[in-house]
Amino acid sequence: MNTAPLNALPRGFRFAATNCGLRKAPNLDLGLIIADEEVAAAGVFTQNLVQAAPVVLCRRHLRKSASRMRAVIVNSRNANCATGEEGMAASQATAQAVARELGCEPEQIFVCSTGVIGLPLRVERILNAVPALVKAADRTADGFGGFTRAIMTTDTRPKWAASRCILSGRAVRLLGCTKGAGMIHPNMATMLAYIVTDAAIATSLLERALNLTVGGTFNSITVDGDTSTNDTLLALASGAAGNRTITRPDADYRRFLTALESVCRSLALQIVADGEGATRVIEIEVRGAASDHAARQVASTIAGSSLVKTMFAGGDPNWGRILAAAGRSGVRFDPRRANVYLADILTCRGGVEHPFSEPQVHRRMLRDFVPVRVELGSGHGRARVWTCDFTSDYVHINASYRT
Repeated sequence: MNTAPLNALPRGFRFAATNCGLRKAPNLDLGLIIADEEVAAAGVFTQNLVQAAPVVLCRRHLRKSASRMRAVIVNSRNANCATGEEGMAASQATAQAVARELGCEPEQIFVCSTGVIGLPLRVERILNAVPALVKAADRTADGFGGFTRAIMTTDTRPKWAASRCILSGRAVRLLGCTKGAGMIHPNMATMLAYIVTDAAIATSLLERALNLTVGGTFNSITVDGDTSTNDTLLALASGAAGNRTITRPDADYRRFLTALESVCRSLALQIVADGEGATRVIEIEVRGAASDHAARQVASTIAGSSLVKTMFAGGDPNWGRILAAAGRSGVRFDPRRANVYLADILTCRGGVEHPFSEPQVHRRMLRDFVPVRVELGSGHGRARVWTCDFTSDYVHINASYRT
């Protein structure tokens, strides 16, 4: 099912999408989320030193208007990055155009872009489309579905996830969508993602929840080791559910955090599953490190290894590549105490091969989801990171991305 059901839509938001001419019609290339009233917002952005104009503008608007945001507008096909003063002027003009239609301040509008870096943005096409786009916004599953498709680049399918929780006796909905298939790596894993909820929650607590959630979800995936210039994760809370406003980290906050983590984890894994050219998701779990941080460092190194990723493309149970990647992670451990499990089968024990059936492991490695566990025997630290296999299709997609 590519469109969220109507009963998953949080109250207080409308959605729209259109083709404004950045892509060939009828492909959608411009999406809009409108909040009926001013809403609380939080965001996490790329850590790349090269940041697109819309990222800079979003940060600025979030600082000024975090508790009274009104809309998000997103264009695909063009990242509006490395475009100089004209690029910033284009993002500002987009915010102003939406604000005029909604009768609010430009600082209450988030502007996002995704696509090719370094090309001038034909912003006049966006500006011309804004009035009709605002009028078309509605609170329907089709409207949300259009938005999920408008933000896609090399994605093969829309990505969305929903969750619910009960807060002070009121049913609260959370709904998120994301785009991302390539240029995916932590430090805010490369993507655009938007989460809307009708929970009533203070801006500071929404920000806290989002920052806590990112570490084990969007910042725990990698496709190709490249961190984008446009990464943006935004969460908007309308309060329309009517629950008692969450103002402290109490039981309601913990329930909300669990629901938020559920949405973000689903979206993150959907990105990995749709990695450019990918055929399977690989979960790298590291146990027995000196600390959780050390375990994460080892897991991330294994997940980012091209040799490991190509090994999974062919289903080759070459456990030595995994052990070698762990050894170059910068984390100290005794290889003589290391164990490696491929697809739940012990293949390396105490740093040397443990007898196993290669045909059996090969077959398991060709499944859609393949678990890997590395035990270091150095402590109690644990971490999980998700990646995908690396196939020749990835090369074909990115060798001709601009053409």
